[in-house]
Amino acid sequence: MTTLSKNTPRSYELGDENDVPAVASDIIYEGAAVGDNGSGYGRPLTAGDPFRGFSIEKVDNSAGAAGAKNIRVKERGAVQLAVASLAITDVGKDVYASDDNTFVLTEGSNTRIGYVKRFVSSGVGVVRFDAAHGLAQEVELTDSSGGTSADTIAAIGATYDQAEVRNAIASLAAKVNSIIRAFGN
Repeated sequence: MTTLSKNTPRSYELGDENDVPAVASDIIYEGAAVGDNGSGYGRPLTAGDPFRGFSIEKVDNSAGAAGAKNIRVKERGAVQLAVASLAITDVGKDVYASDDNTFVLTEGSNTRIGYVKRFVSSGVGVVRFDAAHGLAQEVELTDSSGGTSADTIAAIGATYDQAEVRNAIASLAAKVNSIIRAFGN
């Protein structure tokens, strides 16, 4: 390795935007949630795709090869979205996408894109998202303990019962998942 011996200007990217190569033979519309097709190309998000951000402008690559055009995406921020069945009590809940324009509060096979930052009106909220961190997210724990989570883990003594153990495991799983969500988006 050689250390620098003169000024070396570099090109830096500013802000929350990124370019993602577009999948072949498709159109990505402005405002679309963009997913990764598993080969590194962006496309209109399909349930289960890693989330790459929201398209800032329309990209028509319907006649082009994969990567012939780039999709300019907003990787992080807050966006107002229509979220199915959103209520004022849903602030803080995770938001998922089943396609490039359908947003729900149910995970299923959908893609997590962020969480409800603010309630606007019935079915509409501001969603905080961070696709730059979402690509490297840890998978959340599946809690099959049958216990009920709480913010306090009760002492488990010599004469414990299974409910105490189940509740402790459920509490730990809930807190670990909360941490994963916080660092993921």
